[in-house]
Amino acid sequence: MKIEGQAALVTGGASGLGEATARELARLGAKVAVLDLNAALAEKVAAEIGGVACTCDITHTDSVNAALDKAAAAHGPARILMNVAGIGSAKRIVGKDGNPAPLEDFMRVVNVNLIGAYNISRLYAAQCAKLAPLEGGERGVMLFTASVAAFDGQVGQQAYSASKGGLVGMTLPMARDLAQHGIRVCTIAPGLFATPLLKELPEAIQQSLAASIPFPPRLGHPSEFAELACHIVTNGHLNGEVIRLDGALRMAPR
Repeated sequence: MKIEGQAALVTGGASGLGEATARELARLGAKVAVLDLNAALAEKVAAEIGGVACTCDITHTDSVNAALDKAAAAHGPARILMNVAGIGSAKRIVGKDGNPAPLEDFMRVVNVNLIGAYNISRLYAAQCAKLAPLEGGERGVMLFTASVAAFDGQVGQQAYSASKGGLVGMTLPMARDLAQHGIRVCTIAPGLFATPLLKELPEAIQQSLAASIPFPPRLGHPSEFAELACHIVTNGHLNGEVIRLDGALRMAPR
């Protein structure tokens, strides 16, 4: 699919990997809707890339429908969906106090990272399936953002790893399900990237993390994630695949 002129949705598009993806899509000529809970940041990014900002909570169907309607009114129906929104968590199953981890924490992470991503994807897909097919019968492209934690999660990452592993497991069956509608589905599993959240860590810890990556021994640039995300859109034979983007990193237990 050619990106130029297409309407695109980016969840978590106000910062980090989502912002980089929104900017790259806009650079390549897409009409970008920046979906995020942070309305002020979404407005800032959208203004800078000539897009539209849509305040959106992906876990609530009414909020998603409102965002899709606003984006469609501005740009027309979307053919590209970049699922980048997500949250993290680190809690041991049994805490230092001997108490079990709160179930609510596990449910919150899975609800956002997995169920929220599925929620907006099903709503986008239902609209995209009604569009006229492009060359080769293609109607749309959907991307999920997992993590290397889906494969080698660390101590305390049960909720995060489970949510990202769910996205990995959902990729192929969703691609098979939507094949009849000409909608491709792929997932990127990024490693350690220089996002605003990671940059809040002390410099010594950042350097230690970077040194753990075989090559190149540095944190990933958000632009590298964005470039791969956009390549998936343009490469028509990429479907049902999960791609690790991690510099050959395999996470240690701690």
